[in-house]
Amino acid sequence: MAHNGAMRNLPRAIGLAASFTVLAALVCVASKQFVMPTVRDAQTYPAHDIHNDEKVTIAADPYDTSDKGAIFTQKYAENGYLPVFLVITNNGDEPVAVPDLRVEFVVHHTKIAPATLDDLYRRFSTVKHRGDEPRTNPLPYPFPKKGPQAGVDRHASDEFHAAMFQAKAIEPHSSQAGFFFFDIEDISQPLADAHVYVNGVRDNNGQELMYFDIPMEKYTSASK
Repeated sequence: MAHNGAMRNLPRAIGLAASFTVLAALVCVASKQFVMPTVRDAQTYPAHDIHNDEKVTIAADPYDTSDKGAIFTQKYAENGYLPVFLVITNNGDEPVAVPDLRVEFVVHHTKIAPATLDDLYRRFSTVKHRGDEPRTNPLPYPFPKKGPQAGVDRHASDEFHAAMFQAKAIEPHSSQAGFFFFDIEDISQPLADAHVYVNGVRDNNGQELMYFDIPMEKYTSASK
């Protein structure tokens, strides 16, 4: 009799076990958070440009594979963006400033500026507008419109802020890093013959350094 009772309860036990498994998986997904990659000296990345006189090196590391992209919670490739990890290393004895850093991704003679936060909000928003919706507000003055963050998951917003390059200076013998996101939605083979150009790095006297030119060929060759 006990054996029969156990057999009758077996489907219920299997169902509970399956439910716990699904719940555990959902908890793991929900708890996943973006963690900035470990920052190494820029010279250790395949694609870099070094200015020996100023002792400053800048590296650009594209996150173009699913393995590398696993650090993110958002699907950048599916939304047409290429994340590029920019690392600036100052091996000199004086700090360098980057308050007005200017970064461009140039491919097939096309210059692409990095996405702003608003750009990312619009691309990842679940709220889609045609732009020709009729006005429904009967008052003579409009209500404040929702900003570009409308329809963006809080985890996505947190990740955008945490991932993007934010440094304003690089202290002597140290590195700073962060991501720039480039819209390559309509570009096939975005790394072929591509370059990352960086301007706006200034020495301790405020003098701007010569621009940095980082060919992506160095990265693709190393990947092969």
